Amino acid sequence: MAHTVVLYSSISTPDSNVLLIIRLFGADWRCGSGNSSGPSSPFQSLTAQAGMSTSDPWHFLFQISKKDFEGFKNLFHRFLQVKGPSVKWDKIHKPPEDLIHPYDKIKAQGLPDSVAASLNKLVVVKLNGGLGTSMGCKGPKSVISVRNENTFLDLTVHQIEHLNKTFNVDVPLVLMNSFNTDEDTKKILQKYTHHRVHIHTFNQSRYPRINKESLLPVAKDLGMHGDHADAWYPPGHGDIYASFYNSGLLDQLIAAGKEYIFVSNIDNLGATVDLFILNHLMTQPKDKRCEFIMEVTDKTRADVKGGTLIQYDDKLRLLEIAQVPKAHVDEFKSVTKFKIFNTNNLWISLAAIKRLHEKNTMDMEIIVNPKTLDGGLNVIQLETAVGAAIKAFDNALGVNVPRSRFLPVKTSSDLLLVMSNLYSLDAGSLTMSKKREFPSTPHVKLGSSFTKVHDFLTRFESIPDMLELDHLTVSGDVTFGKNVSLKGTVIIIANHGDRIDIPAGAVLENKIVSGNLRILDH
Repeated sequence: MAHTVVLYSSISTPDSNVLLIIRLFGADWRCGSGNSSGPSSPFQSLTAQAGMSTSDPWHFLFQISKKDFEGFKNLFHRFLQVKGPSVKWDKIHKPPEDLIHPYDKIKAQGLPDSVAASLNKLVVVKLNGGLGTSMGCKGPKSVISVRNENTFLDLTVHQIEHLNKTFNVDVPLVLMNSFNTDEDTKKILQKYTHHRVHIHTFNQSRYPRINKESLLPVAKDLGMHGDHADAWYPPGHGDIYASFYNSGLLDQLIAAGKEYIFVSNIDNLGATVDLFILNHLMTQPKDKRCEFIMEVTDKTRADVKGGTLIQYDDKLRLLEIAQVPKAHVDEFKSVTKFKIFNTNNLWISLAAIKRLHEKNTMDMEIIVNPKTLDGGLNVIQLETAVGAAIKAFDNALGVNVPRSRFLPVKTSSDLLLVMSNLYSLDAGSLTMSKKREFPSTPHVKLGSSFTKVHDFLTRFESIPDMLELDHLTVSGDVTFGKNVSLKGTVIIIANHGDRIDIPAGAVLENKIVSGNLRILDH
């Protein structure tokens, strides 16, 4: 008899709190013998006790893979148990200095004559579950062109191929896809067949969105299209541990002699393999080997919402803004008290992931993410963050890295920066141009007319020279001709109904441009 997942709920009155009881039942939803398609007697008995019919919205979940369901069941059960904030503010302390290592100190240790042995124990993992919808693109975000027609995925493959060729090693690339990106990504990966990179993929779990009021799943079946497209979600990058383990790939890589993964968001173009951090990991005594390194960097006013490392119950812990009591949010955003934030560049022991997952001791904080679906229905999705597991790993550290290792492309404003001459491209890696006098990146804010990548590209005949730019704000209907140069602080505002065309060859230095400026062909 097949082992099948069954859920049922007990609802006392419409005005009472909804209590969801989630259980595994060792009898098939279908009849135990023959070809009947009706519910089994034990199933009918259970649902009758719960006051439910066999058309209740939980029933379809018996079809989900057992491993995915176990993950959802555990997360939902923990969600029901949580009362009040997950942290007590008076127990939060600044991490001891010996747990946040300055990158310069690690770099000063130098490198051995050969780094090949260390590289052969490394796996690069990129979080590839996101879509490009926020930038007006269809399909995986990783296939957006960001520099010289190269996509995020192209740049990643070029980086790792360069490592493998330079040091004659085998550093594989692993992509954690979601059900949103998996099919398209696998088609695209065929183009890298002849590159010197072994590429593996595995999928995040698929969990049902929950009606905020009833706490019942929105989905009525397993369909992923049409009306059902938004009934499911990938449960955050904290799902990497369970999904990686469940895929069998974790054990496969351990058997191949791999010891650490370097995890980062695929849209962080600064997240390249750092040989100094890798060497630091590999040269620790075996009994004091660090199992988890989180790269942090100094917080600026643009990063006030980013998670930070704290000391809590004598352990390093990631504190996210969603966990902060409302009375302390301003304190959390302070750049004087909480000076660093998480880049989500993480170095994690494979053996430790296996041990902690099998013991079920990661206990990552739940992020309750409220959403409103297109039809106006309020739902919640339960998520976890990959960095939140740091407290479970032995000898965990933070490393305060240069800002250059945090170069995310979340918006068209970010895209303008990485496409410009502020950065040089070499073997898939972007580095700040030596021609720029200051190491900091300019602050760029483009208006809503630039949000979608297609619109963004049509507004620039060529990307402006930005080597001497400090600040750029553009709002309204604005276009740029070829070979424009922007210096100092430049503000361009086209009011509603107006249009501004910056002419080819224009040099704008510490200028405010407003009103209406159009240059038409004669």
